[in-house]
Amino acid sequence: MTQFSMTPWARMSAVAAAALVMTACGKGQPTTATAAKVEDKPAPAAVATVGTTKISRDDYDFFVKSLTHGKTADTLSADQKNQVLDMLIDTQLAADQGLKDGVDKDPEVAAAMQVTRLSILNEAEKKKYLADKQPTEEELHAEYDSAVAGLDKTEYHALHILVKDKDTAEQLIKKLKGGAKFDDLAKANSIDTGSKIKGGDLGWFAPARMVKPFADALKGLKKGETTTEPVQTQFGWHIIRLVDTRDAPPPPFEQVKEQVKGRVLEKKWEAYLDGFKKTQVIEKKL
Repeated sequence: MTQFSMTPWARMSAVAAAALVMTACGKGQPTTATAAKVEDKPAPAAVATVGTTKISRDDYDFFVKSLTHGKTADTLSADQKNQVLDMLIDTQLAADQGLKDGVDKDPEVAAAMQVTRLSILNEAEKKKYLADKQPTEEELHAEYDSAVAGLDKTEYHALHILVKDKDTAEQLIKKLKGGAKFDDLAKANSIDTGSKIKGGDLGWFAPARMVKPFADALKGLKKGETTTEPVQTQFGWHIIRLVDTRDAPPPPFEQVKEQVKGRVLEKKWEAYLDGFKKTQVIEKKL
């Protein structure tokens, strides 16, 4: 029998399921206003009962998808189905006892439940809103062209030596000016463990991969030049040498079409939220 391991996402989903269970337990019976709506739709069949609480088929199916990254219950073996059900029963038991012990009153637990609830509602609303707003080919090409226009179409091959303080960096620059080899100084002094064993070689990369002070200094160099002053970033002090540059054509549209689609949809969602922000009084009090 295949055992299910609790990945971070699975654990998060289990927490979400537990939060839903705890919320349901705390609400009691539906009001008269909602009872009629409930009666219009038959209650989902229960897959188990824990005390007086029924675990519905819908809850079970959601739990399966959470643990298996989207698979449905009909793809599991009988043993796996029972294993998942046992896990959900354990979650229900723990949630019930948690309510009795008042763990939902703990500020951190209450905050986690609230944020989980908000996240679920946010994702549900996002899915609902974007369902009929799939990007057209024109929108996709416009987004792609805009992104390509903003790309730095040059890749750089560079070396660097990273040290903790400016004085050390300045001393190393003096040694380089005196004829010392860059790779020897990098191997002996750099605190960047990934590149020091290669003599400070960073290989080929796009400037966007680097923090801004590093990228700006690099773009100011000619091939073979080394920075004459140490460059400070959040990682320390750098001595940078530009080895070479090459053209880096953007990936073809079809290769990145799905990523472009995601960006277009995200922009539509952001515009939707911005519309609400304009109608609400929002105060930040941090």
